Amino acid sequence: MKRVVTNQQQAVAGSSDQKENAKKVAAKDALAANLADPSFSKEVIDWQKQHGRHALPWQNTRDAYRVWLSEIMLQQTQVAAVIPYYQRFLQTFPTVESLAAAPSEEVMAHWSGLGYYSRARNLHKCAQAVVARHGGVFPSDPVVLEELAGIGRSTAAAIAAFSYGTRAAILDGNVKRVFARVFGVERYPGEKAIENEMWLRAVALLPASGVETYTQGLMDLGATLCTRNRPSCQRCPLAIRCIAYATGRTSELPIRKPKKAVPEKSTTMLLIVDDDQIVLEQRPDKGIWGGLLSLPEMDAALQPGNADFDVAVARATAAFGVPGSVEKLMAFSHTFTHFKLHVTPYRINLENRLQIAGQGTHSWYPLHRMAVAPLPAPVKKLLLALTSEPDLLSAI
Repeated sequence: MKRVVTNQQQAVAGSSDQKENAKKVAAKDALAANLADPSFSKEVIDWQKQHGRHALPWQNTRDAYRVWLSEIMLQQTQVAAVIPYYQRFLQTFPTVESLAAAPSEEVMAHWSGLGYYSRARNLHKCAQAVVARHGGVFPSDPVVLEELAGIGRSTAAAIAAFSYGTRAAILDGNVKRVFARVFGVERYPGEKAIENEMWLRAVALLPASGVETYTQGLMDLGATLCTRNRPSCQRCPLAIRCIAYATGRTSELPIRKPKKAVPEKSTTMLLIVDDDQIVLEQRPDKGIWGGLLSLPEMDAALQPGNADFDVAVARATAAFGVPGSVEKLMAFSHTFTHFKLHVTPYRINLENRLQIAGQGTHSWYPLHRMAVAPLPAPVKKLLLALTSEPDLLSAI
């Protein structure tokens, strides 16, 4: 029998839900009030003014484009590695409009070697959206910034704070480490519940003014003093209130993510060459090295001397010519975030090359352009060694 719900019952249920939500909001506000501590932000701001970093290429500017570019590049990447990439990007793409209008291949080439290539694809999409939807001006509202590709809550807050002085809280890896130690967080910060608690604290600790200096101070404390290994606690302005320091647990906090065995994969890469050109393959946007050029691959289980190996090589080169000599090159390995890849490269010289420009996602590429090609760093090093060209990124 179908149950009939009266208007009165609906009203009672709605009222009950509203009361429950009101209780949750009140509890959240009470917790935030307990977490507030103006002295915390004052200590960070005072330290930043005297000891923080003030001469990084993306500092001392309100240009949201430059701030945004640096924040995206600094995600999971050290400052020293970012600086030369940042400077080269600005030389080629001085404005968001120039970046939005650039071919994706050129953008990827400038990113090559910096890693986490989805950042570069999102960078390009974001620039195009800012031009198309916001007239080339980055929004000052962090909530609106979050709607753009590649921008999460913490990055949005940093962009808004540094560009417009917007009062918004960040919670990147450095800040999580500072909070975990200072406030003695006993669980892994990556857990959703713990992260939510940290966000509440991050918002509660925001100063009424000077948010740019405070935000930079938190970043600098985590990057220069409250480092993952061997933190310089004696020089830290928060040492007197730091639970980890007081209890001798700076090496234990923050709690590390439970380790899992790192999977290992293997592949065979083919360097199909003819005179001064080599066959490169456009990788799909999703997956490792997404959107970059790389070398054709085949099953790593196939070994020279095996008929299946010869068949696979012939199949891989069929669209380009008849394979001649096959030379095994030095194997190498590359570690990604979630697995380790073992690569065995083979150089294949063609006897008779077919006179076609390319085949599907494969095309011929001049060897002398390897240094500027949008290649993954390990593949680029391999090809530069092949051509005896200096690696322009070797100092990074």
